[in-house]
Amino acid sequence: MAIEPHEHVLSNGMKVLLVEIPKAPVATVQVWYRVGSRNEVMGRAGLSHMLEHMMFKGTAKHPKGSFSRIIRKNGGIDNAFTGQDFTAYFENLAADRVELALELEADRMQGLVLNNNEFQTEREVVKEERRLRSEDDPQGALVEALFAQAFLSHPYHWPVIGWFADLDAMSLDDLQRHYDTFYSPNNATLIVVGDIKADALLPTIKDLFEPIPKGPSPSHTLSAEPEQRGERRIVLKREAQVSSVMIGFRVPNYSSDDAYALALLESALSDGKSSRLYQSLVYDQKNSLSVGAEYGLLQTDPGLFFFYSLVSPGAKVETVEDAMEREIAKLHTELLSDLELQRAKNQVEASRVFEQDSNFRHAMLLGQLESIGAGWHRIDQFLERIRAVTAKDIQRVAKRYLTHDNRTVAILVPLPSKQQNASSPLTYQGKP
Repeated sequence: MAIEPHEHVLSNGMKVLLVEIPKAPVATVQVWYRVGSRNEVMGRAGLSHMLEHMMFKGTAKHPKGSFSRIIRKNGGIDNAFTGQDFTAYFENLAADRVELALELEADRMQGLVLNNNEFQTEREVVKEERRLRSEDDPQGALVEALFAQAFLSHPYHWPVIGWFADLDAMSLDDLQRHYDTFYSPNNATLIVVGDIKADALLPTIKDLFEPIPKGPSPSHTLSAEPEQRGERRIVLKREAQVSSVMIGFRVPNYSSDDAYALALLESALSDGKSSRLYQSLVYDQKNSLSVGAEYGLLQTDPGLFFFYSLVSPGAKVETVEDAMEREIAKLHTELLSDLELQRAKNQVEASRVFEQDSNFRHAMLLGQLESIGAGWHRIDQFLERIRAVTAKDIQRVAKRYLTHDNRTVAILVPLPSKQQNASSPLTYQGKP
């Protein structure tokens, strides 16, 4: 890692990472809380994301609308995002306005005012967001269905945005408990990256954040998802233009040495038009409009490695699924070529290098590593481990995890829209 953060832990337990990058007079301020959808309970899915929305509704000192208005007035932008493992808030602005962003974040870390009328209004906003992301997005709906089948007991089962029924059942008391439990300095990481002087900024950070009392220490350990003992399949029928196929496999996260081989396998399979899946399914067989693979190495708990295909009009779902299975079988029996392996390593390394060339992306990587329990020091280890992966390592993890009994298959069967003739034929027949 070219630039090592200045690390400090305040007396109330909040970790502070400051990175001096003076190449331009700008900076990003980010506050990461170790709470996401994995910290929710059955019946209240979407609570972390809902609280993210409510964090913009104001405090006694800065009423509703003030936060973003002040940031914009000072030439910056602000926003937030929620994931399975974290919730993060950020401001990108001129370096001489960093203290303003810090003051605003410190204020809402302890002073959020939760109002029932605002909650009722914002709940409808979130429900509309869900409609756009899942209800009106066939691919988003299929990913939801895939995870819901692959994880039966672990909270990765439900979507970050939540289900409609859970959103309707949510109360202001639920939000207050979530805020009181997880929004404390000892459950947060503050990161500032950009044209700053760490020694000069740290006293300001202490003045603003150390008066905030330490909160509870929520447990971040969950019971592991039981081992999968056979293929699972789901067919989703809904309005869509074309069919889709997804095949997911439960795999380890960053804590396993196997994760680095899986990261390279993802790249070899799906990065660019020279990748295996594109060459085979899109270019040669012409049965897919788009293909790919996804794997989240940086997660608190073991996750999912999944393949996906947007089926070409006229092509059969069974044909595409068989083609994907053949590509998976090849990984068990054939080593990646030296060219494929080196290309994948180059792509993964280039992505990491470019990531650190951006203040925002650099801070995001630090925040994610801290929030999942990995620690920012793993940045240095990542490229070393990637470079050490061999073709035999990739074959080994493919044979270990990409197995029939460890897979979940999700099929999207398109139904005609209400404007179309409802008698349009459906051709899919599920496999036994």
